[in-house]
This record gives sequence, structure tokens and C-alpha cells, in this order.
Amino acid sequence: MITDRITNVILTHSTLQDKINALSAIAESLPIVIIVHDLQSQGVIYMSPNGLKILGCTLEEIKELGPAYHDLFFNKEDLADYAPKVFSLLNSSEDDKMVSNFQQVRPSHDHDWKWYLTTHKVFMRDETGTPTHLIAAASPIDPQHHVTSKVNRLLEENNFLRRNQKVFGSLGKREKEILKFMALGNSTAEMAANLFISEQTVNTHRRNIKAKLNAESNYDIVKFAQSFDLI
Repeated sequence: MITDRITNVILTHSTLQDKINALSAIAESLPIVIIVHDLQSQGVIYMSPNGLKILGCTLEEIKELGPAYHDLFFNKEDLADYAPKVFSLLNSSEDDKMVSNFQQVRPSHDHDWKWYLTTHKVFMRDETGTPTHLIAAASPIDPQHHVTSKVNRLLEENNFLRRNQKVFGSLGKREKEILKFMALGNSTAEMAANLFISEQTVNTHRRNIKAKLNAESNYDIVKFAQSFDLI
């Protein structure tokens, strides 16, 4: 397996340059992009040739970017998903631990985002056992593959949750109850009867809910209710 080959490189070479040289020897034969991050500088010190080709950069240009590399090529909305996983990995003493996540990448603002499945692993530690370098193996998700549309839907739902967490949290308990009934298509009279409140109060809550959620249609109402597990 590809991960076994990379793990073998990590375990059987002692110095950083030795490991990078070993990676370079096999990188072009692998159907993935390999990146080595320097945790102190927060920049990239190695990227396989196929990755450089995708980004349209040289390794020297990537190195010069430093931390700006992440802002330039990656979708910041994905950070909330993978940052906690990477921090957990760095805080672990298990050398064989790996974490994976989906990331959106594009060479420039003139290109569309493309999804990659990226697996991270500690590449090197210092004499105290503290991680100094991280290796990532990124595999492109074929846009023609049947699973891609499902992945896109799941990721879009996740992005929707992140974008609207505070908005949904601004709803009171009663408003969330009414939001659920609205999504289910219940009438004002039915809501009033179920909640033992007046129809006027229901209508007031409905107006407030639409205003808080900036909901322009029933589709918006249903999307919120589904995304936040009300229905």
C-alpha cells in the first residue's frame, strides 16, 4: 500500500534530508501529492513534482511563501474540520497515528476548487519527542466517480452548519419548535393547537424566525431544520 511505503521511508531513515531524499526517489511513481511541512516555520520544505505541477509553482517558490502557502491554495472554510485533527495528531506520542480529512485546493482564484483526501502523519521529532515536521499525502477525488457527488453534498452540509451555527443558536427554544413545524408544513392553526398558544403568537414567531435566518422560501426553512436535526 502507498501509506506503507511512506511509513517505511519515515521509519528507516534518520535525518531529515535522508528522509526527503528517500521520498524524492519514489514520489513520482505514486498517484498522490506528498508534502512535508516544517512546524516551526509553518511552511512547506518539500512537495512532490506532481503537486508542484498542479499548483504551477517551483519548490523554491513554495518555500518562499511560508505560512502564506495555506492561505493561497486552500479553502479557509475547511480549516475548522482538519485543524483539530492535526492538533490532536501533534499532541499524540504514537508514531504510527494518522489523521485524514477532505480539503479544497486550487492553483489560483481563476480556477475552481478541487477536492482532495489528505492523510497526515508526524514525519520527524526532536530529541524531546516533540514533532518538528509533518508529512501529508493528498489524493485527488475523481470528479467522475460516483462517490464524489455524495462527498460534495456531505461537505456542503458541513459548511452550511459552520456558516450558520451562530444564526441557529440565536433562536429560542420556542422558535426552534416552530421552525420544526414550519419545515414539516404544519399550518399556523395546527402549530397553535400543538403548542397551546394563540395563532397570533405563532405568526409573530414565524416572522421572527424568517428574519433571524434570513429565510426567503420554504426551502430555506427546511434546509435549516434538516441541517440542525430538527426533522
